[in-house]
Amino acid sequence: MASKLALPLKPFLRAQQRSLPANGHGAFVPQIRKLVFEFCDNWASSTNLRTYIHNHVENLARENPHVEFVVRRRSHREPVIRGFYINNRDKVIGLKGFEVTGIQQKVQLLLDSSGAKIKPLKREAVVSSTEAARGIWSGLHVEEPFRI
Repeated sequence: MASKLALPLKPFLRAQQRSLPANGHGAFVPQIRKLVFEFCDNWASSTNLRTYIHNHVENLARENPHVEFVVRRRSHREPVIRGFYINNRDKVIGLKGFEVTGIQQKVQLLLDSSGAKIKPLKREAVVSSTEAARGIWSGLHVEEPFRI
C-alpha cells in the first residue's frame, strides 16, 4: 500500500546543476556590442585612421566576431572611434594626432572596457546627518576671546 502512495521520483542528472552563464562563472559575456570608426577622406588628421582601417580592421573583425564593426565617412570632421556597450552607454575617443599604434591601443581599450561610467578613485567627503557631540565651536561663544 505504501508503494502506491509514493510519488514517482525524477532522476537527478548532473546537467540540472548548471548555472546560467554570467561573467566570471563558466562563461564570459563581452560588454561591447559595436565599434564605429568615423573619418574624413580629405583631412590629413584622418590619414593614420584610414591606414589603420585599410590594414587592421578586417583582422580585428575576425578576432572579435561578437562585435559589429562599422566604418563611416564624415566629411570635414576629425577622426573618432565610438564604442557602444550592452548597458546602453557609449564611449567616444578622438583620434586626431594618433599614430597607428596609438589607434590600436585605443581600439583595444574600447574592446576591453565595460562601458560603465568612470568613477573617481578618491573617496567622497563624509557628511554627518547629526550635530557633533560637543556642539559647534565658535569664537563668539567663549567667555574670553582668544589672544596671541
